[in-house]
Amino acid sequence: MTSGLDGGGERATASGNRVLVVDDDVALARALAINLRAHGWDVTAAPTGAAALDAVASARPDVVLLDLGLPDMPGLDVIEGIRGWTRVPIVVLSARQLGDDKVDALDAGADDYVTKPFAMNELLARLRAAARRAEPAQAEEPVVVAGELRIDLARRQVSRSGAEVRLSPTEWALLEVLVRNRGRLVDRKLLLQEVWGPAYSTETNYLRVYTAQLRRKLEKDPSQPRHILTHPGAGYRFEV
Repeated sequence: MTSGLDGGGERATASGNRVLVVDDDVALARALAINLRAHGWDVTAAPTGAAALDAVASARPDVVLLDLGLPDMPGLDVIEGIRGWTRVPIVVLSARQLGDDKVDALDAGADDYVTKPFAMNELLARLRAAARRAEPAQAEEPVVVAGELRIDLARRQVSRSGAEVRLSPTEWALLEVLVRNRGRLVDRKLLLQEVWGPAYSTETNYLRVYTAQLRRKLEKDPSQPRHILTHPGAGYRFEV
């Protein structure tokens, strides 16, 4: 593969699709933007992970092109932050060629992985393929406000009445599934599989323990919960 950014005569366009380029290498990001725009892409650039999370929410790209080596946070955290609220396709562009890096990125939620150096025509083809596979856009928002609670699904942060609430990784995982399905009953088995894995699909006591912990941290009156509701024998529901 070559590192040149010339499209090599490949002129298929993206039909106006929006791409977010996340890379702190200013020269490379600029060259990518020039080439992508020449092939019909609407380009937004972000030099940091924090800027990328903001741009996904504001620019609503059809594809994210993400470099893992960012200055402010690990690229895997950016992938997980994006996946906290949207299924926008993520194509990783990285100089890391080890198999474990690829596996970690794909497990975190990336859709494809391109290593540097690369050929521009291949990158364009992968972006077009990712855009074609994308799920229909949904009116999902990265921040959910529920009474005194502000839940940022992209940054994985929760605040109550303006004060940050610290959650354990398991508490956050449970809350995230409930919030992403807010207003809908989530079956106990599905919750257990999503948060703890398939081997825990019958461990309903885990749900009782962790929903109680969440209520103590998030509800004004844990004995009379307003947001984290139980449907006995069926599952749980989050209400805003």
